[in-house]
Amino acid sequence: MPRRRTSQRLTLLERYPPSEPCTCPICRHYCTRPGWWTVTEAESALDAGYGPRMMLELAPERTFGVLSPAFRGCEGTFATQPFARNGCTFLKDQRCELFGTGHQPLECRFCHHTRPGLGSQCHADLESDWHTHAGQALVTKWLKQMACL
Repeated sequence: MPRRRTSQRLTLLERYPPSEPCTCPICRHYCTRPGWWTVTEAESALDAGYGPRMMLELAPERTFGVLSPAFRGCEGTFATQPFARNGCTFLKDQRCELFGTGHQPLECRFCHHTRPGLGSQCHADLESDWHTHAGQALVTKWLKQMACL
């Protein structure tokens, strides 16, 4: 396998490889807060018909948004704090409905009890992926599909 030049950056998928599936209490707890897709993954999920089960999370300064799996009760609209306690809309009977579909978010696949402290860097890198023209164009596309615009 050819070596990557040090000047070439690793993709998010290369930086944050999937972890082993786990149902321990720590890993199950991660599922109460929906993980984020990359922009490319979210576009694929939207094209696969998952748009109505997504929500829009806004940056605190409201300069950009991120599409993610919805909190139960926030499907197809904006994320709001009162629904945060409801957990992810795709979590059914302690299992992720997206597991094995090819549409499970990168953040969900990466975070694991064996990787303490690494989730925050993954989240920050996903935030940067969304804070782009491509990310915001996808948000606009979703808002139009959900008749929010």
